Amino acid sequence: MKVVTIGKRLVPVEQVAFVEPFDPTANPEFKPEKEFKARLVLLNRDIVLTEQTAQEFAAEHELHLFAEDGVAVNRAIPFRVETFEPTESFKPAKPYKTRLKWKDLAGGEQSKLLLTAPDTVITELLEAKTELVRAPKRPSKKPGRGRSGSRRMEAFRG
Repeated sequence: MKVVTIGKRLVPVEQVAFVEPFDPTANPEFKPEKEFKARLVLLNRDIVLTEQTAQEFAAEHELHLFAEDGVAVNRAIPFRVETFEPTESFKPAKPYKTRLKWKDLAGGEQSKLLLTAPDTVITELLEAKTELVRAPKRPSKKPGRGRSGSRRMEAFRG
């Protein structure tokens, strides 16, 4: 398990659902001592601010970055992808095209809207999963040890 220290908080990277740019002007009353550049959203829905950009955090911790959105997602989380169309009651200011969905730790459904087209999101997520699955080759077995024995058995056999 890879753990990152942000301020005084230790965060397992496996618990990061996504990282997005942080806009300090969105809440003028919030006046932090540090210059935060990105917001981590964890699987348990906690939020952690970091001084790294989303791009820097993604590169350092092997998250997949959707360049058009500047949002990085955890490659190990099973996401579902849906098309997004505004409704009469929900018309965001940005022209979102995709809803990315996942389950939080309590089993509840969470989502994030993206500007990136759904087919691009699916393609990039599949490529990211393929990269994640590619593991280094296992070292070859030592000569003389097949399926029939372990060190203990070999020592016992004499």
